Amino acid sequence: MFQKSKSLTRISKTSNVIPFALAQEIAGEIGSEKITFECETGNYHTFCPISCVSWLYQKIEDSFFLVIGTKTCGYFLQNALGVMIFAEPRYAMAELEEADISAQLNDYKELKRLCLQIKQDRNPSVIVWIGTCTTEIIKMDLEGMAPRLEHELKIPIVVARANGLDYAFTQGEDTVLSAMAQKCPSKVLSNNNDESGPKSNDLVLFGSLPGPVSTMLSHELKRQGINVSGWLPSPHYKDLPELGDDVYVCGINPFLSRTATTLMRRRKCKLITAPFPIGPDGTRAWIEKICSVYGITPIGLEERETKIWETLEEYTQLIKGKSVFFMGDNLLEISLARFLIRCGMIVHEIGIPYIDKRFQAAELALLEKTCFEKGIPLPRIVEKPDNYYQIQRIREFQPDLVITGMAHANPLEARGITTKWSVEFTFAQIHGFGNSRDILELVTRPLRRNQKLDSLGLSELVKK
Repeated sequence: MFQKSKSLTRISKTSNVIPFALAQEIAGEIGSEKITFECETGNYHTFCPISCVSWLYQKIEDSFFLVIGTKTCGYFLQNALGVMIFAEPRYAMAELEEADISAQLNDYKELKRLCLQIKQDRNPSVIVWIGTCTTEIIKMDLEGMAPRLEHELKIPIVVARANGLDYAFTQGEDTVLSAMAQKCPSKVLSNNNDESGPKSNDLVLFGSLPGPVSTMLSHELKRQGINVSGWLPSPHYKDLPELGDDVYVCGINPFLSRTATTLMRRRKCKLITAPFPIGPDGTRAWIEKICSVYGITPIGLEERETKIWETLEEYTQLIKGKSVFFMGDNLLEISLARFLIRCGMIVHEIGIPYIDKRFQAAELALLEKTCFEKGIPLPRIVEKPDNYYQIQRIREFQPDLVITGMAHANPLEARGITTKWSVEFTFAQIHGFGNSRDILELVTRPLRRNQKLDSLGLSELVKK
């Protein structure tokens, strides 16, 4: 039966979406060259999406996450998150045994027993059920059981299927936020039926960020006269933002396309498609796009961006002219590549597990614009890259840095190729003007290490 682990307690139509035709139009204005999209048939070499629990349970402070899966899921959480037995985090593992999988036990009764125990021990404001591959295979009706159990326990239950069928581990957050968007309260419609523009300068942002970063982005928009009325997710479940027909929403991460679709189709919100606030250039473009929707002329952004670039001079001098290769892992690759190109790096290839061209249309347009202004060719974008072919291309290009998942980092280092874990960019604070330095700190760390080794005459670390 279920056991509580001891150690683990696409986008259709919208008035403000930038269509992909806009990216093509910009490309036509800046030159005849277009971004090349290729698709290989490689496997998805990435973490399991249930790893999203590690940062979401900290962001939603009054929540409790219940992962419903097998021992393998439990081992992954224990190893990936590294939580001590006595730490009592706000998540647990509901372990499926043979009797559960063979339908000899009543799933509803077992989940009710666990949720009752969670309510008595932790008393959360919301319980989030995280489905796994096993719940998909055995067709466990989590969505059907949740409303009934909600009524009995008097506590909201959000069902998210963050399983290994996703393309990247960051899409686990996308699944949770998409489900949580259904629980947001509805905004009372105003009597003003004028659809020429927003009725107020209120905005809802979606995407999980650390408290200081979300506060910083809210403050940046407030400087321009735009009030952020809510975040999805919010630190407390009761503070979820109101959603409705006249609510404008904007994402802060490129892997949230499912959430964007839910907000538009199910909650009838209006999506502002903008480049993502990663790097000074991306942050400025993100604010400018939001301001344009509200009919506001942004003030002081150019000067602000210039000052940030001046503070990054130490890093940009180090990486200028050096090359980087993205193998693909967390769906942040296009935004990071665009920023590094602006810093003066050469990007040979952008591997990415999955790309929604419509949700990332503004980011792709900014990438084209950046390459044109820097006078360099556009990098090729490879969706679902095959790692075998990627290794061959890495040998051909001989990049100065390869940004890759942890599975490939050590084998590449053993062959004398400098690497950086892509997962570090997922957990680092990389959004906004003030955190641009952190991105370059991560990128330049292995390059600075190589410089120090060269000065000591230890550049050959691999025995031949």
